[in-house]
Amino acid sequence: MGTLARHGRSEAITTAPAEALWHIITDVTRTGEWSHECRAAHWRRTGRRAAPGVRFRGTNRSGVFVWSRSCMFTAVDAPRTLAWKTVGLWGKVDSTEWRIDLEPAGTGTRIVQSYDVLHVAPGLDRVYWLLVKAHRDRRDALADDLQRLARLAENDQDRQAA
Repeated sequence: MGTLARHGRSEAITTAPAEALWHIITDVTRTGEWSHECRAAHWRRTGRRAAPGVRFRGTNRSGVFVWSRSCMFTAVDAPRTLAWKTVGLWGKVDSTEWRIDLEPAGTGTRIVQSYDVLHVAPGLDRVYWLLVKAHRDRRDALADDLQRLARLAENDQDRQAA
């Protein structure tokens, strides 16, 4: 039996400006439009805008498994960096930090998404590896997410220009 990757990184380039992407990624209610796994997210009591310390909750699905995670923004630097930390069922024992960086790329934007598993209980990563096969190698799925995010931002830009 294997263990899950503790780090990952994907990137995509879009013609959309960073501001268009920023508008989408900082609205957690839109996450389900571009994420393969997070099907929906909603703001918690602490706010309705991305800012350090503001919390939201995401509902995920992979195969037959559905779960929810409480999340908290850890870095918000418009329109360049957005980072948040998930807090699993057992608090600090199951936590991952996700980050999206938006970088200039010619006349468009490079989207870089990365994650780092901060904490996982000993042996729990092997259970995840066994049960949630899609988490064994997430590179292709995360790259596809960024392509969907890029198209969404491009489409939003086209609608605004029309």
